Order: sequence, then structure tokens, then C-alpha cells
Amino acid sequence: MSTPTKAHAGLAEAWTAAWPVALEAWSRYTRLRPPNLCLRSTEAAALGLTGSFAMIRLSDQNVVIDLEQVRADGLEDLAVEVLAHEIGHHVFAPGTLDDHVRTLARVRHALPGLAVHAPLIANLYTDLLINDRLQRQSGLRMAEVYRRLAGRSKGPNGALWSVYLRIYEVLWSLPRRSLGGDALDDAQEGDAWLGARVIRSYARDWLRGAGRFAALLYPYLADVSQGGQALSRLMDTRSAGEGGEPAGGVEIDPEELEDAIHPADDPALNGKDDAAPRETPPSPGTASGARGQARDPFTFGELLRAAGLKLTPREAAIRYYAERARPHLVRFPVRRAPQATEPLPEGLEPWALGEPFEELAWFESLVSSPIVIPGLTTLKRVHGDSPGRMPESLPVDLDLYVDSSGSMPDPAISISYPALAGAIIALSALRVGARVQCVLWSGRKDVLKTEGFVRDTRAILAVLTGHFGGGTQFPLPTLRETYVHRAPSARPVHVLIISDDGVTTLYDKDERGRDGYDVAGEALSRAGGGGTMVLNISQGWETYQPQIVRARDEQGWAVHAVSSMEDLVAFARAFSQAKYAAP
Repeated sequence: MSTPTKAHAGLAEAWTAAWPVALEAWSRYTRLRPPNLCLRSTEAAALGLTGSFAMIRLSDQNVVIDLEQVRADGLEDLAVEVLAHEIGHHVFAPGTLDDHVRTLARVRHALPGLAVHAPLIANLYTDLLINDRLQRQSGLRMAEVYRRLAGRSKGPNGALWSVYLRIYEVLWSLPRRSLGGDALDDAQEGDAWLGARVIRSYARDWLRGAGRFAALLYPYLADVSQGGQALSRLMDTRSAGEGGEPAGGVEIDPEELEDAIHPADDPALNGKDDAAPRETPPSPGTASGARGQARDPFTFGELLRAAGLKLTPREAAIRYYAERARPHLVRFPVRRAPQATEPLPEGLEPWALGEPFEELAWFESLVSSPIVIPGLTTLKRVHGDSPGRMPESLPVDLDLYVDSSGSMPDPAISISYPALAGAIIALSALRVGARVQCVLWSGRKDVLKTEGFVRDTRAILAVLTGHFGGGTQFPLPTLRETYVHRAPSARPVHVLIISDDGVTTLYDKDERGRDGYDVAGEALSRAGGGGTMVLNISQGWETYQPQIVRARDEQGWAVHAVSSMEDLVAFARAFSQAKYAAP
């Protein structure tokens, strides 16, 4: 890589000096970390900026500028304008990663079949909101930025690019084509005026306008390849969500569905209270109706990737089930030990460097030596235990077995209620300090499990969101080996099996020829915390499932039958309260 010239260095200095001015374009109290000003495009690419001259990242409030591309686009003297625009994404629209995801959700719903273009439309929409405010209220030369970008675009501009520039001309009362767009027909001119009305009418409630703006530009996306180079240079929110943890993307906001209307059908814009709205087909993975409906895992993953998060389908599924389980979490069952203990001071001993700072006994150290030398004269208190009056809460560990045979859906594609129920119960267990072993099973060799009993949320959800989809064979060797050497004094474990009638394979012979009924009974006895089977089986199962009846009556398994997989959620919520909650 060549050494940056003095001209490059001077440009960096000028843009650094412009940063405080750009901040004041929003407010004198605006505070944001200084931008990364990259002298070379290769440096910008290393930070994730490609295809444009600027980008933002909402997760860490970062702004990256490619000064080499700035020079190529002829924007050197527009530092305040460009920087103020990027600041606007952080403080105005979208402002937060959560609102960025909500904006994309509304835009996606208004683009049936073309949701892949949602990041572009959301970017164009928020750019309009920011630039209109900066041009009119702060007196910045935002029009000049687009004039120069249009002047350097090659090839046909395309209708979307031209209509977009015309919206700016309408907003700022500029002559037609003064920003460099192509000539428009009457329908396109009308769309530009409607776009300007959306920006002005919804500037204070801009999230509601996102779906309307997307519906307006929907017809122009069929041939978005034209003008793609110019449009790509505007994509400064392409990676806005990278490294972030957005919340709220699972549930479908009713306004997300209601606001996906064409501006011509919006009574707030057309002045007609009885306007008949045009029908907008629902986007895949959504449903119309009341609050509380959720996206499927696949659509949720697509939404996060549109926001700039780089996730595999399995990683997206982990986030999906963690978020969807969160509202249902309840306290996991606890048991009462005979007696808890209370700390009893027993004296002093040296406090060494590297030990917890809060353990340092300052008063005793100063009494011992007026000159404090860490590690030499510093002391800490030593505590023993004395019997307490209150019983100690002892969480019951959880051994969870979730069926992933061919009758179960892939949790990364569509909603898997066994996975969701498992997540609710497992995360409830972790909440109160219990440990969880999670086992996903299908055929004899299709077993995925955590490394024993763990307190790692991600490890547990990674197992729950896996999928086999093969034959059905309960993992008797896993159950056997979990308890064969378990000491009688070990913490109690509750064994929970989520399955359907395939659970009867629990009573087949294991690979050693031993009867599964004996293996299960011995494991349940050694676990010491009881066992539950929650099964998706039809009513009257007692008349045709003698093995399950025998397990219930002779071994003490609690058997809960659910008529549909959706009922597993209600079971998971009630599980701890109904059977193990402290009085």
C-alpha cells in the first residue's frame, strides 16, 4: 500500500476539524465518538465499509469515512454535510438498533416478493428525513452532495434514482432535474410529490411513514439494477447492526401491518376519510391480526441480516428462541435443605495482589501498619460458617431430552414448540442457579448434547435449535451414563422428556441388550428429583399406550399429554409453579 500523500493527510485534518461543527448541526450538547477517517479505501474495507464513502454502526456508535472515495466523488469540501448526515443516523433516524430493526420490518412488509431491497429503501427513507432537516433547519448544502454524486454516476440512472432525486427537489423547491435525475413522466412526478408529503407529514413520527414510503417505491424495484451504482454509494446503513443485540424483532407490531399502505390511500395525505386502501399482500413469515403474533425463525433471521448482523441461520435461531422465551420465564422449582449457614468472622490473613478488591479490610490494614504496601501489609477478613435460621434454597438441576425426529420441525426454519418449551424451562432453571443438561435426539446415533450439566445459555440454546429429522430412538446410552456413577449426595435432578408417541422407544433394549424400562427406572431413582414426560399424544392414550401407563404407575413418571404442540408453551410456563414452587 502506498504512503498517504500530504493532500490525504490535509484532508483528514480538515474533516477532523469539521466534526465539532457537524455535531452542533444537531445540538451543542450532541456527544458522539470521533469518526474513523480512513485515508485509503483498503483501510475502510478492513472496518467493514465497502461500496460507499461512509457508514455507521449503531452497536458502538461508530462512523467510518473513506476519504479516498470522498476524493473520487468530489466531496472534499462537504465535510460538515457528510458528517452531520452520519450523525443524524445516530441521533435521529433510525437512532437506535432496535428502531433500525423496526423500520426494516415495516419496510419488508410493504415489499412482498422484493423484501431483499428493504435495506436500500429504509436507507433512502432515513436519508431523506435527515437531509431535509439539515438543509432547511441547519442551512447545510445537502443538495450539493447529491448533485455531485449524480454528476459522477455512469450509465442510465434508472427510475428509482430519478424519482428519489426529484423528491429532494420538491422538498427544497428546486427546479426539475437540477440534481441530475432523468426526466419523469406524469405518474413518476406524482409519486415524487407524494414521497415529499410522506417525509414532511411523518417527520415527527417517522417510523409510521416507513411502510408508506416503501409502498410508494415498490413499483420501481422491479428494475432496481439501473442506477445501482449511484444507489449503492448511499448505503451507509448497510452494516448498521453488525455486532449488536437488537430486541423486539420476534413479535409483529400491529402498526407494521397497518402502515404498509400506499400514500395515495392514506387519509392523512389525501384528505379523504373513506379512501379504499389498495391491497398489499402479506410478507412471508407474517400474519395479520392482533398484537402478540410472532414471526417465524426464518423471517426473523432475514430481518436481522437485513439490519447488518452477520448471523448463520442457527445463530439467528438461538436469538429467536431466547427472545421468544423471555416473556414466559418463571422461577424454576427449588428444594429446601435442612439448614442454611451464615458467615462468621474468624480473623485476618494477608490480602495479596490479584485477589478481589472488595475483600480488602482497610481499617485493619491501617491499624496493622500506617504505611500501606499492597500485598505486604494489606489484610482481609476470614469467615467461617455458622448455622442459620432460614432454610437454604437448593435449585433442582434439569436433565432435558427433546425429540428431534422426523415428526418435529426444524427450529431454524419454522417455529418449533418443543424447542420453545425447552428454552422456557431451561432458561428458568438457569435464572435461579440450577444447571442444565440438554439432549437433542432422533435416531440411535443422532444425539446432540451439552457437555454435561452447564450454566451456559448459548450452549443450551445451540442444542435446542439443532435438528436431525430422522428416525426415532430414545438415547438410552446417554440417560444411562448420566446417572450410572452419580453419587447419592449429588444435587437432585429433574428428568424432563419432550416428545410424542415416539417416547415409547425409551423402553427398547439398549446397545448392551438391557431392557430400557430398567435403564429408565434406575436413572430416575438416581436423579432424585423426579421425572416428567410431556407428550403430544391424543386423548385416551391410556387405552393404547401400556408402556407409558406402566412407567407412570410403577416408576413414578408424571405424564402430561398435550393435544397440540402449541400447548407446550402453556405447559412450560406452568411447570415450575404447578409442581415445585416454594410455598
